[in-house]
Amino acid sequence: MTVFSELRMRQATAARSGWDASTTARLVLAGAVMFTLLVGANLASPLYPLLQAELGITSLGVTIAFASYVLALVAVLMLAGHWSDHIGRRAALVLAVLVGLAGGLVFANADNLLMLSAGRMLQGVAVGLATGASSAALRELLPSRPEWASRFTLLSSSGGVAAGPAIGGLLSLLPGATSTPFFIHAAVLLLLLVPLWLLKARPAIHPAEGPRPYTVLAPRRPSVSREARGAFWLASSVGFLSFAVFGFCLSLAPGYFAVVVHADSRPMTGLLAGLTLGASALSQLLKVRGRFAVPAGLAVLGVSIVLVGAAASLSSPVLLVAASLSAGVGQGIAFRLVFNDVAGKVEASRHAQIISTVYVITYLGSAVPVIGLGLAASFIGLGAAASYFTVVCGLAATVLAVISLRRVLRKG
Repeated sequence: MTVFSELRMRQATAARSGWDASTTARLVLAGAVMFTLLVGANLASPLYPLLQAELGITSLGVTIAFASYVLALVAVLMLAGHWSDHIGRRAALVLAVLVGLAGGLVFANADNLLMLSAGRMLQGVAVGLATGASSAALRELLPSRPEWASRFTLLSSSGGVAAGPAIGGLLSLLPGATSTPFFIHAAVLLLLLVPLWLLKARPAIHPAEGPRPYTVLAPRRPSVSREARGAFWLASSVGFLSFAVFGFCLSLAPGYFAVVVHADSRPMTGLLAGLTLGASALSQLLKVRGRFAVPAGLAVLGVSIVLVGAAASLSSPVLLVAASLSAGVGQGIAFRLVFNDVAGKVEASRHAQIISTVYVITYLGSAVPVIGLGLAASFIGLGAAASYFTVVCGLAATVLAVISLRRVLRKG
Protein backbone atom coordinates (compact mmCIF):
# COMPACT_ATOMS: atom_id res chain seq x y z
CA MET A 1 0.00 0.00 0.00
CA THR A 2 1.15 3.57 -0.66
CA VAL A 3 0.82 6.40 1.83
CA PHE A 4 -1.92 7.91 -0.33
CA SER A 5 -3.96 4.69 -0.48
CA GLU A 6 -3.60 4.33 3.29
CA LEU A 7 -4.89 7.86 3.80
CA ARG A 8 -7.83 6.97 1.54
CA MET A 9 -8.26 3.72 3.53
CA ARG A 10 -8.31 1.78 0.28
CA GLN A 11 -6.20 -1.02 -1.06
CA ALA A 12 -3.58 0.12 -3.58
CA THR A 13 -4.61 -0.47 -7.20
CA ALA A 14 -1.31 -2.16 -8.01
CA ALA A 15 1.28 -4.13 -6.10
CA ARG A 16 3.85 -1.84 -4.56
CA SER A 17 7.49 -2.58 -4.01
CA GLY A 18 9.08 -1.13 -0.95
CA TRP A 19 11.33 -1.67 1.99
CA ASP A 20 10.19 -4.83 3.79
CA ALA A 21 11.83 -3.84 7.04
CA SER A 22 12.60 -6.21 9.88
CA THR A 23 10.77 -6.01 13.18
CA THR A 24 13.84 -4.42 14.76
CA ALA A 25 14.01 -1.75 12.07
CA ARG A 26 10.30 -1.01 12.49
CA LEU A 27 10.74 -0.71 16.25
CA VAL A 28 13.62 1.72 15.83
CA LEU A 29 11.75 3.78 13.23
CA ALA A 30 8.54 4.07 15.30
CA GLY A 31 10.50 5.10 18.38
CA ALA A 32 12.78 7.44 16.42
CA VAL A 33 9.87 9.39 14.94
CA MET A 34 8.32 9.97 18.36
CA PHE A 35 11.69 10.81 19.90
CA THR A 36 12.62 13.29 17.16
CA LEU A 37 9.26 15.07 17.15
CA LEU A 38 9.46 15.54 20.91
CA VAL A 39 13.05 16.79 20.67
CA GLY A 40 11.81 19.44 18.24
CA ALA A 41 8.89 20.36 20.45
CA ASN A 42 11.25 21.05 23.35
CA LEU A 43 14.22 22.67 21.61
CA ALA A 44 12.89 26.05 22.69
CA SER A 45 13.00 25.47 26.47
CA PRO A 46 16.45 27.05 27.07
CA LEU A 47 15.69 29.71 24.45
CA TYR A 48 12.67 31.22 26.20
CA PRO A 49 14.70 33.74 28.26
CA LEU A 50 16.40 34.85 25.03
CA LEU A 51 13.07 35.03 23.18
CA GLN A 52 11.60 37.06 26.03
CA ALA A 53 14.37 39.63 25.64
CA GLU A 54 14.28 39.67 21.82
CA LEU A 55 10.50 39.81 21.40
CA GLY A 56 9.63 41.67 24.59
CA ILE A 57 7.24 39.06 25.97
CA THR A 58 6.47 38.40 29.64
CA SER A 59 6.56 35.21 31.71
CA LEU A 60 2.85 34.88 31.00
CA GLY A 61 3.62 35.10 27.28
CA VAL A 62 6.09 32.24 27.62
CA THR A 63 3.50 30.06 29.32
CA ILE A 64 0.94 30.98 26.63
CA ALA A 65 3.35 29.88 23.89
CA PHE A 66 4.15 26.69 25.81
CA ALA A 67 0.49 25.95 26.51
CA SER A 68 -0.44 26.52 22.85
CA TYR A 69 1.55 23.40 22.04
CA VAL A 70 -0.11 21.38 24.77
CA LEU A 71 -3.65 22.48 23.97
CA ALA A 72 -3.20 21.71 20.26
CA LEU A 73 -1.74 18.33 21.16
CA VAL A 74 -4.67 17.55 23.46
CA ALA A 75 -7.19 18.63 20.82
CA VAL A 76 -5.63 16.31 18.25
CA LEU A 77 -5.55 13.41 20.70
CA MET A 78 -9.25 13.93 21.38
CA LEU A 79 -10.29 14.41 17.75
CA ALA A 80 -7.84 12.18 15.90
CA GLY A 81 -6.27 9.89 18.47
CA HIS A 82 -7.94 6.87 16.83
CA TRP A 83 -6.96 7.68 13.24
CA SER A 84 -4.02 5.30 13.10
CA ASP A 85 -6.41 2.44 13.94
CA HIS A 86 -7.95 3.09 10.50
CA ILE A 87 -5.36 4.67 8.21
CA GLY A 88 -2.48 2.61 9.59
CA ARG A 89 0.47 3.50 11.77
CA ARG A 90 2.84 4.45 8.93
CA ALA A 91 0.45 6.98 7.32
CA ALA A 92 -0.22 8.66 10.67
CA LEU A 93 3.50 8.97 11.34
CA VAL A 94 4.13 10.45 7.87
CA LEU A 95 1.45 13.08 8.52
CA ALA A 96 3.02 13.81 11.92
CA VAL A 97 6.48 14.36 10.44
CA LEU A 98 5.14 16.71 7.74
CA VAL A 99 3.22 18.82 10.26
CA GLY A 100 6.22 18.82 12.60
CA LEU A 101 8.38 20.19 9.77
CA ALA A 102 5.93 23.04 9.24
CA GLY A 103 5.74 23.83 12.96
CA GLY A 104 9.49 24.05 13.42
CA LEU A 105 9.91 26.34 10.42
CA VAL A 106 7.14 28.68 11.61
CA PHE A 107 8.68 28.86 15.10
CA ALA A 108 12.16 29.49 13.66
CA ASN A 109 10.89 32.52 11.75
CA ALA A 110 8.61 33.89 14.49
CA ASP A 111 8.96 37.58 15.34
CA ASN A 112 6.01 37.91 17.73
CA LEU A 113 4.03 35.91 20.27
CA LEU A 114 1.34 34.99 17.75
CA MET A 115 3.83 33.30 15.40
CA LEU A 116 5.53 31.58 18.34
CA SER A 117 2.19 30.19 19.42
CA ALA A 118 1.29 29.14 15.86
CA GLY A 119 4.56 27.24 15.52
CA ARG A 120 4.02 25.59 18.87
CA MET A 121 0.48 24.62 17.92
CA LEU A 122 1.68 22.88 14.74
CA GLN A 123 4.29 21.02 16.80
CA GLY A 124 1.50 19.95 19.16
CA VAL A 125 -0.57 18.65 16.25
CA ALA A 126 2.43 16.63 15.04
CA VAL A 127 3.11 15.05 18.44
CA GLY A 128 -0.61 14.36 18.90
CA LEU A 129 -0.79 12.49 15.58
CA ALA A 130 2.31 10.47 16.44
CA THR A 131 1.48 9.60 20.06
CA GLY A 132 -1.22 6.97 19.58
CA ALA A 133 0.30 5.68 16.33
CA SER A 134 3.78 5.16 17.77
CA SER A 135 2.51 3.52 20.96
CA ALA A 136 0.19 1.18 19.05
CA ALA A 137 2.90 0.33 16.52
CA LEU A 138 5.35 -0.62 19.24
CA ARG A 139 2.74 -2.79 20.94
CA GLU A 140 1.88 -4.58 17.68
CA LEU A 141 5.55 -5.22 16.98
CA LEU A 142 6.02 -6.77 20.44
CA PRO A 143 2.75 -8.70 20.94
CA SER A 144 4.25 -11.15 23.44
CA ARG A 145 6.19 -8.52 25.39
CA PRO A 146 3.70 -5.75 26.29
CA GLU A 147 5.84 -4.50 29.18
CA TRP A 148 8.75 -3.79 26.85
CA ALA A 149 6.39 -2.11 24.40
CA SER A 150 5.41 0.27 27.21
CA ARG A 151 9.07 0.74 28.16
CA PHE A 152 10.01 1.68 24.59
CA THR A 153 7.03 4.03 24.34
CA LEU A 154 7.97 5.91 27.50
CA LEU A 155 11.70 5.77 26.72
CA SER A 156 11.21 7.40 23.32
CA SER A 157 8.74 9.99 24.62
CA SER A 158 10.51 10.90 27.88
CA GLY A 159 13.88 10.68 26.16
CA GLY A 160 12.81 13.07 23.43
CA VAL A 161 11.40 15.59 25.88
CA ALA A 162 14.58 15.34 27.98
CA ALA A 163 16.99 15.63 25.07
CA GLY A 164 15.20 18.59 23.50
CA PRO A 165 16.31 21.27 26.00
CA ALA A 166 19.90 20.01 26.11
CA ILE A 167 20.19 19.86 22.31
CA GLY A 168 18.47 23.24 21.97
CA GLY A 169 20.91 24.81 24.42
CA LEU A 170 23.94 23.44 22.54
CA LEU A 171 22.65 24.37 19.08
CA SER A 172 21.82 27.88 20.29
CA LEU A 173 25.57 28.56 20.48
CA LEU A 174 25.59 28.55 16.66
CA PRO A 175 24.80 31.72 14.70
CA GLY A 176 21.06 32.38 14.73
CA ALA A 177 20.46 31.11 18.25
CA THR A 178 16.66 31.08 18.03
CA SER A 179 16.34 29.70 14.48
CA THR A 180 19.31 27.44 13.67
CA PRO A 181 18.23 24.63 16.08
CA PHE A 182 14.92 24.35 14.25
CA PHE A 183 16.48 24.34 10.77
CA ILE A 184 18.81 21.51 11.79
CA HIS A 185 15.87 19.64 13.31
CA ALA A 186 13.91 20.08 10.07
CA ALA A 187 16.76 18.41 8.18
CA VAL A 188 16.63 15.43 10.57
CA LEU A 189 12.88 15.10 10.05
CA LEU A 190 13.39 15.09 6.27
CA LEU A 191 15.89 12.24 6.67
CA LEU A 192 13.35 10.28 8.75
CA LEU A 193 10.67 10.85 6.14
CA VAL A 194 12.61 8.84 3.53
CA PRO A 195 12.52 5.40 5.24
CA LEU A 196 8.98 6.06 6.44
CA TRP A 197 7.82 6.71 2.88
CA LEU A 198 9.66 3.69 1.46
CA LEU A 199 8.52 1.33 4.21
CA LYS A 200 6.24 -1.48 3.09
CA ALA A 201 3.54 -0.89 5.68
CA ARG A 202 1.03 -3.31 6.99
CA PRO A 203 -2.62 -2.63 5.93
CA ALA A 204 -4.86 -0.35 7.95
CA ILE A 205 -6.26 -1.94 11.10
CA HIS A 206 -9.86 -1.50 9.96
CA PRO A 207 -10.08 -1.31 6.13
CA ALA A 208 -12.78 1.11 5.06
CA GLU A 209 -16.06 -0.22 3.75
CA GLY A 210 -18.83 1.49 1.81
CA PRO A 211 -18.88 4.74 -0.17
CA ARG A 212 -18.04 7.00 2.81
CA PRO A 213 -14.92 5.55 4.43
CA TYR A 214 -13.95 8.76 6.22
CA THR A 215 -16.86 8.57 8.66
CA VAL A 216 -14.74 6.28 10.87
CA LEU A 217 -12.35 9.20 11.39
CA ALA A 218 -15.02 11.34 13.05
CA PRO A 219 -14.33 12.25 16.70
CA ARG A 220 -15.42 9.62 19.19
CA ARG A 221 -16.63 9.85 22.72
CA PRO A 222 -13.92 8.39 24.96
CA SER A 223 -14.96 5.21 26.71
CA VAL A 224 -13.08 2.66 28.77
CA SER A 225 -14.08 -0.89 29.62
CA ARG A 226 -15.02 -1.63 33.22
CA GLU A 227 -11.98 -3.88 33.64
CA ALA A 228 -9.56 -1.11 32.64
CA ARG A 229 -11.32 1.82 34.30
CA GLY A 230 -9.44 1.87 37.61
CA ALA A 231 -6.08 1.45 35.90
CA PHE A 232 -7.05 4.14 33.37
CA TRP A 233 -7.81 6.80 35.98
CA LEU A 234 -4.74 6.04 38.06
CA ALA A 235 -2.49 6.21 34.98
CA SER A 236 -4.16 9.44 33.86
CA SER A 237 -3.78 11.06 37.30
CA VAL A 238 -0.14 10.07 37.62
CA GLY A 239 0.42 11.31 34.07
CA PHE A 240 -1.26 14.66 34.79
CA LEU A 241 0.94 15.25 37.84
CA SER A 242 4.06 14.09 36.00
CA PHE A 243 3.53 16.47 33.12
CA ALA A 244 2.71 19.35 35.45
CA VAL A 245 6.22 18.87 36.83
CA PHE A 246 7.67 18.45 33.33
CA GLY A 247 5.81 21.52 32.08
CA PHE A 248 7.36 23.57 34.87
CA CYS A 249 10.82 22.23 33.99
CA LEU A 250 10.42 23.06 30.31
CA SER A 251 8.81 26.50 30.46
CA LEU A 252 9.63 28.78 33.41
CA ALA A 253 12.16 26.58 35.19
CA PRO A 254 15.16 27.44 32.95
CA GLY A 255 15.09 31.01 34.29
CA TYR A 256 14.46 29.71 37.81
CA PHE A 257 17.33 27.20 37.57
CA ALA A 258 19.69 29.88 36.25
CA VAL A 259 19.17 31.83 39.49
CA VAL A 260 19.90 28.76 41.61
CA VAL A 261 23.19 27.91 39.86
CA HIS A 262 24.15 31.58 39.29
CA ALA A 263 24.68 31.03 35.57
CA ASP A 264 23.11 32.23 32.34
CA SER A 265 24.59 29.60 30.02
CA ARG A 266 21.87 28.27 27.71
CA PRO A 267 23.47 24.79 27.45
CA MET A 268 23.61 24.65 31.24
CA THR A 269 19.99 25.71 31.74
CA GLY A 270 18.91 23.35 28.96
CA LEU A 271 20.70 20.48 30.64
CA LEU A 272 19.12 21.31 34.01
CA ALA A 273 15.66 21.57 32.43
CA GLY A 274 16.05 18.09 30.95
CA LEU A 275 17.47 16.38 34.05
CA THR A 276 14.14 15.20 35.47
CA LEU A 277 12.93 13.95 32.11
CA GLY A 278 16.26 12.32 31.33
CA ALA A 279 16.18 10.42 34.62
CA SER A 280 12.59 9.41 33.85
CA ALA A 281 13.64 8.08 30.45
CA LEU A 282 16.61 6.12 31.80
CA SER A 283 14.46 4.65 34.57
CA GLN A 284 12.61 2.70 31.86
CA LEU A 285 15.69 0.48 31.66
CA LEU A 286 15.49 -0.43 35.36
CA LYS A 287 13.85 -3.72 36.27
CA VAL A 288 11.83 -2.52 39.23
CA ARG A 289 8.96 -4.78 40.24
CA GLY A 290 6.89 -5.47 43.32
CA ARG A 291 3.51 -4.60 44.75
CA PHE A 292 4.71 -1.39 46.34
CA ALA A 293 6.77 -0.02 43.44
CA VAL A 294 4.08 2.46 42.32
CA PRO A 295 3.38 4.03 45.76
CA ALA A 296 7.12 4.10 46.49
CA GLY A 297 7.84 5.82 43.16
CA LEU A 298 5.14 8.42 43.81
CA ALA A 299 6.45 9.05 47.33
CA VAL A 300 9.96 9.62 45.94
CA LEU A 301 8.52 12.00 43.35
CA GLY A 302 6.64 13.96 46.03
CA VAL A 303 9.62 14.41 48.34
CA SER A 304 11.97 15.20 45.46
CA ILE A 305 9.86 17.92 43.85
CA VAL A 306 9.54 19.70 47.20
CA LEU A 307 13.34 19.57 47.49
CA VAL A 308 13.64 21.12 44.01
CA GLY A 309 11.72 24.09 45.38
CA ALA A 310 13.86 24.16 48.52
CA ALA A 311 17.06 24.25 46.45
CA ALA A 312 16.39 27.87 45.50
CA SER A 313 15.98 29.14 49.04
CA LEU A 314 19.11 27.20 50.05
CA SER A 315 20.99 28.30 46.89
CA SER A 316 22.17 24.71 46.50
CA PRO A 317 22.96 23.50 42.96
CA VAL A 318 23.85 20.07 44.35
CA LEU A 319 20.42 19.68 45.96
CA LEU A 320 18.77 20.91 42.74
CA VAL A 321 20.54 18.29 40.62
CA ALA A 322 20.02 15.44 43.09
CA ALA A 323 16.34 16.23 43.65
CA SER A 324 15.70 16.63 39.90
CA LEU A 325 17.25 13.23 39.20
CA SER A 326 15.39 11.42 41.98
CA ALA A 327 12.11 13.06 40.93
CA GLY A 328 12.60 11.69 37.43
CA VAL A 329 13.39 8.18 38.64
CA GLY A 330 10.36 8.09 40.96
CA GLN A 331 8.06 9.43 38.25
CA GLY A 332 9.45 7.13 35.58
CA ILE A 333 9.00 3.96 37.60
CA ALA A 334 5.49 4.85 38.80
CA PHE A 335 4.20 6.02 35.42
CA ARG A 336 5.65 3.06 33.53
CA LEU A 337 3.94 0.56 35.81
CA VAL A 338 0.52 2.25 35.78
CA PHE A 339 0.82 2.88 32.02
CA ASN A 340 1.70 -0.75 31.40
CA ASP A 341 -1.25 -1.82 33.57
CA VAL A 342 -3.82 0.09 31.55
CA ALA A 343 -2.19 -0.80 28.21
CA GLY A 344 -2.40 -4.49 29.08
CA LYS A 345 -6.11 -4.27 29.90
CA VAL A 346 -7.21 -2.46 26.71
CA GLU A 347 -8.36 -4.48 23.72
CA ALA A 348 -5.98 -4.27 20.74
CA SER A 349 -8.58 -2.81 18.36
CA ARG A 350 -8.97 0.28 20.56
CA HIS A 351 -5.40 0.61 21.81
CA ALA A 352 -4.53 3.86 20.02
CA GLN A 353 -7.83 5.48 21.07
CA ILE A 354 -7.57 4.61 24.77
CA ILE A 355 -3.86 5.38 25.08
CA SER A 356 -4.47 8.69 23.31
CA THR A 357 -7.17 9.44 25.91
CA VAL A 358 -4.68 8.74 28.71
CA TYR A 359 -2.34 11.21 27.07
CA VAL A 360 -5.12 13.79 26.72
CA ILE A 361 -5.37 13.98 30.50
CA THR A 362 -1.62 13.60 30.91
CA TYR A 363 -0.74 16.48 28.62
CA LEU A 364 -3.32 18.75 30.21
CA GLY A 365 -0.95 18.68 33.17
CA SER A 366 1.55 20.57 31.04
CA ALA A 367 -0.97 23.30 30.24
CA VAL A 368 -3.43 24.12 33.01
CA PRO A 369 -1.06 24.17 36.03
CA VAL A 370 1.70 25.89 34.03
CA ILE A 371 -0.60 28.70 32.91
CA GLY A 372 -1.59 29.15 36.57
CA LEU A 373 2.09 29.23 37.48
CA GLY A 374 2.72 31.92 34.85
CA LEU A 375 -0.11 34.04 36.23
CA ALA A 376 1.16 33.61 39.79
CA ALA A 377 4.69 34.56 38.70
CA SER A 378 3.34 37.81 37.23
CA PHE A 379 1.98 38.82 40.66
CA ILE A 380 4.31 37.36 43.27
CA GLY A 381 7.50 36.69 41.30
CA LEU A 382 8.89 33.50 39.77
CA GLY A 383 10.77 32.34 42.87
CA ALA A 384 7.77 32.45 45.20
CA ALA A 385 5.41 31.00 42.58
CA ALA A 386 7.81 28.12 41.91
CA SER A 387 8.09 27.37 45.63
CA TYR A 388 4.31 27.18 46.06
CA PHE A 389 4.01 25.11 42.88
CA THR A 390 6.51 22.48 44.03
CA VAL A 391 4.77 22.16 47.41
CA VAL A 392 1.38 21.61 45.74
CA CYS A 393 2.91 19.00 43.40
CA GLY A 394 4.53 17.27 46.37
CA LEU A 395 1.21 17.07 48.21
CA ALA A 396 -0.54 15.74 45.08
CA ALA A 397 2.10 13.02 44.69
CA THR A 398 1.61 12.02 48.32
CA VAL A 399 -2.15 11.73 47.84
CA LEU A 400 -1.68 9.54 44.75
CA ALA A 401 0.84 7.41 46.64
CA VAL A 402 -1.75 6.78 49.37
CA ILE A 403 -4.45 5.94 46.80
CA SER A 404 -2.09 3.54 45.03
CA LEU A 405 -1.10 1.92 48.33
CA ARG A 406 -4.75 1.36 49.25
CA ARG A 407 -5.36 -0.32 45.87
CA VAL A 408 -2.40 -2.63 46.49
CA LEU A 409 -3.56 -3.56 50.00
CA ARG A 410 -7.14 -4.11 48.77
CA LYS A 411 -5.91 -6.62 46.21
CA GLY A 412 -4.16 -8.48 49.00
